[in-house]
Amino acid sequence: MVSRRPLSRPFGWLWTAYAVSAYGSGLGFGALPLIAVLALHAGPAEVSALSAVGPAVGALIALPLAPWVEFRRKRPVMITMDLARFAAMATIPAAYALGRLGFVQLLVVSAVVAAAKIAFNAAGGAYLKVLVRPEDLLVANARFESTNWSSIAVGPPLGGAAIGLFGPVVTVVADAFSYLLSALSITAIRGREEAPATSGESTARSGGALLDGWRHIMGHSGLRALYLNQVLVAGLIMATEPLLAVLLLRQLGFPPWEYALAFAAPCFGGLIGSRLARRVVARFGRERVFRTVGTLRAVWLIGLVFVRPGVVGLLTVIAVELAIIVNMSLYSPVLATYRLEQTPQHLVARTLSAWSIGQQAAIAALTALAGLLADATSPRTALTVAGLLILATPLLLPRRGRTASHHEPELSRGRS
Repeated sequence: MVSRRPLSRPFGWLWTAYAVSAYGSGLGFGALPLIAVLALHAGPAEVSALSAVGPAVGALIALPLAPWVEFRRKRPVMITMDLARFAAMATIPAAYALGRLGFVQLLVVSAVVAAAKIAFNAAGGAYLKVLVRPEDLLVANARFESTNWSSIAVGPPLGGAAIGLFGPVVTVVADAFSYLLSALSITAIRGREEAPATSGESTARSGGALLDGWRHIMGHSGLRALYLNQVLVAGLIMATEPLLAVLLLRQLGFPPWEYALAFAAPCFGGLIGSRLARRVVARFGRERVFRTVGTLRAVWLIGLVFVRPGVVGLLTVIAVELAIIVNMSLYSPVLATYRLEQTPQHLVARTLSAWSIGQQAAIAALTALAGLLADATSPRTALTVAGLLILATPLLLPRRGRTASHHEPELSRGRS
């Protein structure tokens, strides 16, 4: 039996900040492509570029931000990134009202928001490690995970209804103000935050610290295996989303509400997995979770190949997505906790930035390749290839005994 104890009030404010921005993003999920289609009459190539190029450019922008985040107090960094996202998103309804909204503006906003998100999450992860006791990290990460999945389950249907009633930019307004509320929540955290060591700032300015996050990941056998596995699993799963949109909506004739239901309903499985994480780790151990649950994330995707029209097809998509999400939501907080435990404090922001940038790059590249394959063959063929490739990803999971709690030789503080 695992005892439960309350976390601190400062963590409560940090969780509140995460929740309001997550629900705002849930309401605004897919808003930029939708605005491009409804307001700017963009074609498929422009919408694809907005979905892939914007976040990819954002990842490039975030790369030099990582050392800057590392050597700053984390609360001001998070507040700054929230305000940057608020300002960027607020330009869209303003330009729309003035009749000046353009596609390039949507692309720039997408890149700025993506870069700010990476920097915010890096600062937030480093701050969480200071704010929460080591034995409570898994509980804290599980709460973030459950909030994330509940926002995805609730936000998009409400956002779709709001767009139908009030027009295409209403959810962007809600998303923008959610970042402002997040910044206010972080401001409410009391207590003095210690300034990080500044001995490495000159190295950071010269560019020598840009790759330290990847050096730490690739130099640690457990993190290296989990990182390579994660970027491929995330990339292959996300690459199926546009393929399914074409298959379900265009080829199989699913009405939009069924398509939305197929992806919203399984997200409630994220509440199940995240709430089970603490108990499952306590009973079976973290190493078994990585091997078993990490494998179970990958075996279901091939089921999407067998989707057919009608109710049976809808239930097939829901069942497959539910199985994937339950296992992902159980696995993710365990991975996030292990990553923080195995990363020294002076490298946390750079390591989390490197992880996010690599994962975002993998998603963009695999999504583009899957789209090219679907154009050359068919969406179902591309889904089959993705489903077969992901079955090989468990081979990258750490072997027995490679994820024990220890710190392998790390980069010297002279480099940081």
